[in-house]
Amino acid sequence: MDALSQARAAATRYASAREERARIQRRREQTGQHIVDEADQVSARAERLVQRGTVSVATVERLSEQGTERLLERIIGASADFQPANFLARGARAVTSVGRVTQGSNGRAIPIGTGFLVAPSLLLTNNHVLPDAESAQAAEVEFGAEMSIDNEPPAWTRFRLDPAARFVTDAGLDYTLVRVAPAADGRTPGELYGWNRLIATQGKIITGEPVNLVGHPNGRLKEITIRRNELTTQLDRFLHYTADTEPGSSGSPVFNDQWEVVALHHSGVPGDNGTWLANEGIRVSSILASLPADVLAELGCAPPVTESVTPVRHSGVPARPSAFGGARHLVFLHGRGQAGRDPMTMRREWIAGLNKGLTLAGLPTADPADAWFPFYGDTLGDLRESLTPSAPTTRVVYEQLIAEAAMLSGRPADGRREGLLTGLQGALSWLASATNLDHLLIAAVFRDVAAYLDDSSVRQAVLSAVERTLPASGQIVLVSHSLGTVVAMDLLTRLPASLEVPLLVTLGSPLGLDAVHRRLLTGGPVRPDRAGQWLNVWCPSDPVSIGCPLDDDWKGQVDERAVDNPLQRSHDVAEYLAHPHVARALMRVLS
Repeated sequence: MDALSQARAAATRYASAREERARIQRRREQTGQHIVDEADQVSARAERLVQRGTVSVATVERLSEQGTERLLERIIGASADFQPANFLARGARAVTSVGRVTQGSNGRAIPIGTGFLVAPSLLLTNNHVLPDAESAQAAEVEFGAEMSIDNEPPAWTRFRLDPAARFVTDAGLDYTLVRVAPAADGRTPGELYGWNRLIATQGKIITGEPVNLVGHPNGRLKEITIRRNELTTQLDRFLHYTADTEPGSSGSPVFNDQWEVVALHHSGVPGDNGTWLANEGIRVSSILASLPADVLAELGCAPPVTESVTPVRHSGVPARPSAFGGARHLVFLHGRGQAGRDPMTMRREWIAGLNKGLTLAGLPTADPADAWFPFYGDTLGDLRESLTPSAPTTRVVYEQLIAEAAMLSGRPADGRREGLLTGLQGALSWLASATNLDHLLIAAVFRDVAAYLDDSSVRQAVLSAVERTLPASGQIVLVSHSLGTVVAMDLLTRLPASLEVPLLVTLGSPLGLDAVHRRLLTGGPVRPDRAGQWLNVWCPSDPVSIGCPLDDDWKGQVDERAVDNPLQRSHDVAEYLAHPHVARALMRVLS
């Protein structure tokens, strides 16, 4: 649809929400509160504000002392009334990723809208700005088209778009996601201007709160609207808000006061006689729900779980007989969520990460064929009915894991704040906020860990699948990740006497959680005798390794190293393997 059709559709939605706007006004009159919404939305919003540090725990305590009635609304109101000193600095960082979309005409670059980066090389704008791949191929995006802090003229950078590499559009939701070609020096636009991650989690904004828009109205240099703006209505897929916008604002990000993207602006709402009643944006959650799994993965979001109509079962992959002299063996043990994947491809990904670490350590690189890759992904996938978790005991283990991880990440347990931070969803939201990972991904990891630990049939099936792809004899360096670290600890109690394990490496492991190690086959935090040296590598922002360091429970049994993985890939195995400390530890035994 073109811009006029989008405006007409927005007007229809606005008219259909008349009763909702009246209901909101009645609630305001009854409560005396301007910021109002449904109870679950208010609770989720208040939790997120506290978790992000926008409202301090001290402020929560002060408001609690004034009485618990309407505590959540008070917390949200405090956030709207007072902003931390870094509000403007954080805004300046967020808006650098906003660019002016242009198309060439007679040798001139004609502005046609706004767009913003949501990944290092992905630009989000409206469908009516770039309706098809042909229009995107003829377009460019200009970053830095704004006056400097001293009002000096801008020096912007133009990037070509590359729709042949990625182009996803939806006329109904009026969005287009397109690849941006790298600069002449090979750097992505995200490396130069950053990007704003799209977040599906609830609690980003509620009715009555301010919104902030950043764009290029009428093709002018970058402008912001941060005054007299507020969210007025929430529809299933769209948001209505008051703000000053003009043609050219299409494709602008709509931010909350924490500079998180809540919507993609796409149209004003026309009234009678040429007036404009409101503005409309597409909710971030609606955009994410419509995207394919590979795009979600690039955006750092958990893809939806889908069933293959004709699943292909895969087996583990052995190493070539001559690898590391034939007597020593490198064995990789993967984590959960790998059903349907090709073990050969996965092995290449693991080796690619390791080779980066080897290169940084000044050591020779390895060949993918040098590693054994047992595979239990399809086995775990076949048992999906057991992984809902539907069994009552599995559900208990799952909730214990989430609650313990949230507590270890700093979630308050103060009784006065129980009304604010309670339940499984609250714990998941806390973890997602603390780690900047999608809460669905966190839930999926702990769900599968719970099923493995609680259901003996799942544990037996996984261990048997791993044992089918192991060397018969010699020394093995066992490198495990995520759920694979739990499997590895159990596996060490079952290996034949012909196999020695001089080195166990655990990456991104949940073994520091009491709910995990007390359910191991060893019966607690006891390193099996089969393991010689044990190296545990963890990242403080990885929610799965939130119980690390391990020495509190596994006293004196493990050498540990904390590393800094990229925030959006804190649990990524390739990032763990890319650290030279890990690479050197492996090669000391394998060489």
